[in-house]
Parts: sequence; C-alpha cells; structure tokens
Amino acid sequence: MHAANLAKSERLLRVRNFLNDGKWHSTLEIIRKAHVCAVSAITSELRANGLDIECERRGDRWYHRMAT
Repeated sequence: MHAANLAKSERLLRVRNFLNDGKWHSTLEIIRKAHVCAVSAITSELRANGLDIECERRGDRWYHRMAT
C-alpha cells in the first residue's frame, strides 16, 4: 500500500485532528465529522505515517482512537 504523506494530505490531517482527543469514535462518526470515506484505509495510512491508531470491534461496529 502506498500511504499519503500526512503533512500533504487534508483527509489524513482531518482524521488525525479528529482522533487527537484520544477518545473512541465509531467509523460512522469519523465519516460524518471528518468528511471522509474508507476509514480503515485512512487509519492504515496514519499508522504508516507513524501514528498509533487503535481499532476495536464492539458488536457489529468498529471504533477507533489515537493512542495516548
């Protein structure tokens, strides 16, 4: 996978800034509030840029957060 550069990608920056609070957020919440699609791909790209992003499944929903 080719990951976008965090400093040059508005979508990665929006998600990074949204997850920066360290709280768990659902995939749908990230899509709506950060105005992005493909959250799992974005979290992979953020990891490739050195960020520690955690994901966890709760029932049929996925939640994401930036590790603190």
